[in-house]
Amino acid sequence: MTATRLPGGTFTMGDLTVNRMGYGAMQLAGPHVFGPPPDREAAVAVLREAVDLGVNHIDTADFYGPYVTNEIIREALHPYPDGLHIVTKVGALRDAEGRWPQALAPEQLRQAVHDNLDHLGLDVLDVVNLRVGGFDRPTPGSIAEPFTVLAQLQQQGLIKHLGLSTVNAEQIAEAQSIAPVVCVQNFYNIANRDDDDLVDSLAAQSIAYVPYFPLGGFSPLQSEELNDVATRLDATPMAVALAWLLHRAPNILLIPGTSSVAHLRENVSAAALTLPDNALAELNKIA
Repeated sequence: MTATRLPGGTFTMGDLTVNRMGYGAMQLAGPHVFGPPPDREAAVAVLREAVDLGVNHIDTADFYGPYVTNEIIREALHPYPDGLHIVTKVGALRDAEGRWPQALAPEQLRQAVHDNLDHLGLDVLDVVNLRVGGFDRPTPGSIAEPFTVLAQLQQQGLIKHLGLSTVNAEQIAEAQSIAPVVCVQNFYNIANRDDDDLVDSLAAQSIAYVPYFPLGGFSPLQSEELNDVATRLDATPMAVALAWLLHRAPNILLIPGTSSVAHLRENVSAAALTLPDNALAELNKIA
């Protein structure tokens, strides 16, 4: 089966062409992204519906659960349809208390890549993002050592393409001196726009920018302007917020997450939502 082309266009990361509206699998794990979901069949249904709707870019990580999300992806979708691309992250772990300690030592990164391969049922990973910063912002400092480990695994044929998560411009440039970077995943949405200049810089380099928490994260976006525009367009505020991101720059790829088929359909509908100039002007004032 070949994936449907969704409204909103496509973007090419290396040799991978993806619909700009993707899906983030974090919420398929249990509460607080820890342990199994309360309804595993519902989680499987969400993934299958996403692919049926035309999503061909799924974002995940083996530390969601841990392991749970990737195992559900494999259960739901393996053998994977032609054109479906799974992007994962390494650089963190989950401890017994559900915290997210960093895991950037060479052996930890190598083990994480092999764990992702095993749990997803793959021989090679399409894209691996190195996550190096804090919860919602970069931590300054060199990332050469961990990124070099991933570049070596890429040379061994275990990874097709490399990306970065929660990084600044200097860290991106440092990584690019080691190996090509096809995507950057940072905290960004209509109300949190510290990365505006970085979005434009990456667009000029044809590098994908993938905002995490595109709908505000654990505190959903709240804005009178957003609500007003949504009412006029007969859309939900969250769909408008996603559509704004698609309008913001051609290199932005979306990975909104949900454990609900109804919310999934609402999110995907944003790819077909056109924002008039006056609506964009109002929305741009939110930040």
